[in-house]
Amino acid sequence: MALLPQLVDFCDKRTRRLAFKDYPGAWNGLQVANDGRVTRIGAAVDAGLVPFERALERGIDFLIVHHGLYWGGVQPLTGPVYGRFAALVRGNCAVYSSHLPLDAHEEIGNNVLLARQLGLKARRPFLFHEGEPIGWIAANRYKRAQLCARLEELYPRVVVADCGSAAPRHVAFCSGSGNSAVPQLAAAGVDTLVTGELREEWFNYAQEQRLNLICCGHYATETHGVKALAAELARRFRLPWEFIETDNPF
Repeated sequence: MALLPQLVDFCDKRTRRLAFKDYPGAWNGLQVANDGRVTRIGAAVDAGLVPFERALERGIDFLIVHHGLYWGGVQPLTGPVYGRFAALVRGNCAVYSSHLPLDAHEEIGNNVLLARQLGLKARRPFLFHEGEPIGWIAANRYKRAQLCARLEELYPRVVVADCGSAAPRHVAFCSGSGNSAVPQLAAAGVDTLVTGELREEWFNYAQEQRLNLICCGHYATETHGVKALAAELARRFRLPWEFIETDNPF
C-alpha cells in the first residue's frame, strides 16, 4: 500500500505539471480522489465509464489517464457524466490526468517513445505550445517504405500519404492529432511526420509540399506516456500496475 498524496506528488514532479501550460480543459493532476490509500495502479488513454469499470474489475484504485474528465467544461452530474463519477466513488478509485506533459516529456513522453519504438533517438524539439515543445524530431536511417512497414507491425491501422522523399533524413513525431504540426514541418526542415490522425485537407497540402504524412491512430499513439508513468510509479512504490485497453479504433 502507498498513500495517495505521495503518488500525486511523484506524478506532479515527473510531469512538471505546475510548470507546464496545457489547454484549459485538460485540468492536469489529480481529478478525483479516493480514501487516500493506493494498492494497484492503472493506466488508460481516456477517462470514461468503460475504462473505469474495467479498471475497477482489476482492483485498480489509482488510474492515470491522458484525456481527463473535464474536456467538456462544467457539466451537470447527470446521465453518463454521473455514471462516470459514481463508478469511481463506488470503486474508491482516484483519477490522475496528464495531457500535453505526457506528449512532450523528453524521457517518458508519447513522442520520444514513438521514436524509440523505431530505434530512433528524438533529439530536436518541435511544435511549441506556450514555450514548451510538444513534438520531437529524430534523425532517420530508414527508407520510407521500411519506416511504414515497421509502423504497420506496431500499429493496427496505418494510413500513409507518401508524397515526400523516399529516403527522409529526419522524422517528426506528434502523437494524437497532428493537425497543428503539418504546417510547421517545412520550417523545421522535415518532410515526414508520424502522428495519430489528420484532417482530410492535409492530403492536398502533402501533395503540394511533398510531404510524407503517416497516421497510426490517435488512441494508439497516446498509449505510451501513461504506460511509462504508471510503470515508473509502480517501481517507486512497489505496487502492481496494468494498462486498461479499450479497443478504441480511432
